[in-house]
Amino acid sequence: MTNPEPNPILDRLYRHMAWANQSLLAKLKEIPSEALELSSENEEWRVATIVQHYVRAAGFYVSRVTGDPLPTDVIRPVTSGDLDELARRCAAFDARLRELAVMPEGMTTFVREGRTIIRARSTILGQSIHHATEHRAQIADILFLHGIKVLDLDELDVWAYSDFEGLGA
Repeated sequence: MTNPEPNPILDRLYRHMAWANQSLLAKLKEIPSEALELSSENEEWRVATIVQHYVRAAGFYVSRVTGDPLPTDVIRPVTSGDLDELARRCAAFDARLRELAVMPEGMTTFVREGRTIIRARSTILGQSIHHATEHRAQIADILFLHGIKVLDLDELDVWAYSDFEGLGA
């Protein structure tokens, strides 16, 4: 049996997410490492915590669809080298999510916090894109709040990705 052809729109959205995630992680290497500890008013969610969370979550989404073990070894970044490691892990998770988006629709069951959860694969996969976008925006907002203007979300949007792919004007 051959692999199904990807939906070109959905495939492009996953390629964009992977590109935007890598772009964000590269931009974070341009700031002082101390800036990874910045937060908004909710001090629990520091830039480093958010980055660790959203990369780990990408692995969780893969796990929820495939049944693979949940990733437990995603590091909290402190250095530029840590960001390189997170970029590598994120790229692998993003590539796997893109592959999984080709699968036919179906239901998946998993246990979370002692509760059995049943979700459509499309819900989990769609959430993976939304989740990454939400946290890129959260990081950009925290950095801007502290006067660090290294991350312009317009440079990470689908229009910018279209230009990157050579499909824009």
